[in-house]
Amino acid sequence: MLLKPVASEKAVKMIELDNTLVFETERTARKPEIKKEVESLFSVKVESVRTLIHGNVKHVYVKLVKKNPAIDVANKLGVM
Repeated sequence: MLLKPVASEKAVKMIELDNTLVFETERTARKPEIKKEVESLFSVKVESVRTLIHGNVKHVYVKLVKKNPAIDVANKLGVM
């Protein structure tokens, strides 16, 4: 599964305010798969996963637990 980080203004605002990371992924990816992938790649704990299909792209909103700041993961990814 391919997770591509989104670096839009809305995504950065969600990182700062909601502790949520935004990714683009393939349409066939399911929420449990996405949760496992994020937890294993970044060594964080995921609170919830929401998805939005727009056109032919699936946007994934991954909310992290409070003890894992999303801004740290975003810095590793080069989003911030």
